[in-house]
Amino acid sequence: VQLQASGGGSVQAGGSLRLSCAASGRTFSRNAMGWFRQAPGKEREFVAAISYSGNRPYYADSVKGRVTVSREYAKGTMYLQMNSLKPEDTATYYCAASEAVGTNRFLITSQTHYHYWGQGTLVTVSA
Repeated sequence: VQLQASGGGSVQAGGSLRLSCAASGRTFSRNAMGWFRQAPGKEREFVAAISYSGNRPYYADSVKGRVTVSREYAKGTMYLQMNSLKPEDTATYYCAASEAVGTNRFLITSQTHYHYWGQGTLVTVSA
């Protein structure tokens, strides 16, 4: 089972990027998935997550209103559309999937809820 994150790159402030997270080996159609990021010198933090059903997103306050998380079950892929990017969004972005069936709204924003992690994709936003 693997998660492959892609779509990172370098953009100017105000620009947009769409990150993808493709699952192989299984689809995680009954599991919550999420995005986390880690900036240089900082701890990894929650960005966004989506319920197993795909109809309930969760966002960190720092990105709310600027990002949209979605998933495409037929492709076993999760996306993170990021708009109005800021220099403080610069980080390596990781996708993750939970082994737990269903959605636990109390744990979905916690790293400990996730058992599978992608390798990360770097997003650099210049001022």
